[in-house]
Amino acid sequence: MPASARSRLDAATDHLDPPVAVVDLAAFDRNADDLVRRAAGRPIRIASKSVRCRFLLERALRKPGFDGVMSYALPEALWLVDAWADTDLADTDILVAYPTTDRAALRALAADERARHLVSVIVDSVEHLDFIDETLGADHPDIRVCLELDVSWRPLGSPSVHVGTRRSPVFTPEQAGDLANAVCARPGFQLVGVMAYEGQIAGLGDNPAGNPLLRAALRWMQRRSGRELVTRRTAAVRAVTDVRKLEFVNGGGTGSIEITRADPSVTEIAAGSGLIGPTLFDHYTQFSPRPAVLFAVPVVRKPAPDIATLLGGGYLASGPANSSRLPQPYLPEGLKLLGMEGAGEVQTPVTGAAARGLNVGDRVWMRHAKAGELAERFTEYHVLDGDKVTHAVPTYRGEDRSFG
Repeated sequence: MPASARSRLDAATDHLDPPVAVVDLAAFDRNADDLVRRAAGRPIRIASKSVRCRFLLERALRKPGFDGVMSYALPEALWLVDAWADTDLADTDILVAYPTTDRAALRALAADERARHLVSVIVDSVEHLDFIDETLGADHPDIRVCLELDVSWRPLGSPSVHVGTRRSPVFTPEQAGDLANAVCARPGFQLVGVMAYEGQIAGLGDNPAGNPLLRAALRWMQRRSGRELVTRRTAAVRAVTDVRKLEFVNGGGTGSIEITRADPSVTEIAAGSGLIGPTLFDHYTQFSPRPAVLFAVPVVRKPAPDIATLLGGGYLASGPANSSRLPQPYLPEGLKLLGMEGAGEVQTPVTGAAARGLNVGDRVWMRHAKAGELAERFTEYHVLDGDKVTHAVPTYRGEDRSFG
């Protein structure tokens, strides 16, 4: 299978000079179907940061089971609203999942009636409301807002022991109810949703290779965290809905769908990385996405019989600065990075048994650690449909868009 997969990729892209990035439609569609299966009837809101390519966003949105976009920046949301205005996706609901301090984008949102109907922004404090008021002035039109709840795990009941991402200061149901009251008491704001992302489950694979102690610790933590967050999230949503009826309650991520769908307070699930299948999602027991986006870099020299040096390839992913964020050789099988060099800015040496069979001009297929960030390195993805590349589609970067 790996040999035939490599031959398929090499043959399909033989007319293209690497570096080249490819999206395999069969793998992408299979991953999309699997996300829908796992969600078991809950609609999936696509996390655009994990895709960053309009063609792929649109392909997924047109599939049953997907509904709405979780954007990562307000300018991005406004761009998508405008881009889809005259299409069948014109009514796509977009949640900007991170607080914005972009004054120009806020003014553009306030000035665009259609965008105000489709776009919601995150708030997790009164300070966010103050910032929007100061930016837009008195008597600004209603801005749709979504309250974010922190559903990280505090096993000792104290903020000093915090397992999960550092996001919202709103942790308790009482804090959620207080913020909901503050939002609803202010003219110019419409509270429409709650978001609660369980990063300590969704973003941590529970099946790390070669480390049984870590595997046991992760599963222990995630079981207990999962039980606690369902109880607390349900109570927090109840506290908010006592103030205002909501349009949606968003939870989860690709790695936590099974736990999130079991929470009766959640109406939709966020997912994006599961469409792409990067290396950080290789270590989960509940699912196994296929690698749908790959990139190839050429062999440019052979410093030793068992080492092949590739041109570039050092496309590091964000997060903690460790080897988990490095891209990994995928095909041919049997290659690995050198510990002293890793993946480099202008060259990436690889070694292993397969390196002996590589010659100058051959290509090595690599996988990125995170899903959407590869799109910041390439202006286009070449679309592999069956055994042929049929066309190329622009990434966000290829459309001259960068949102931080």
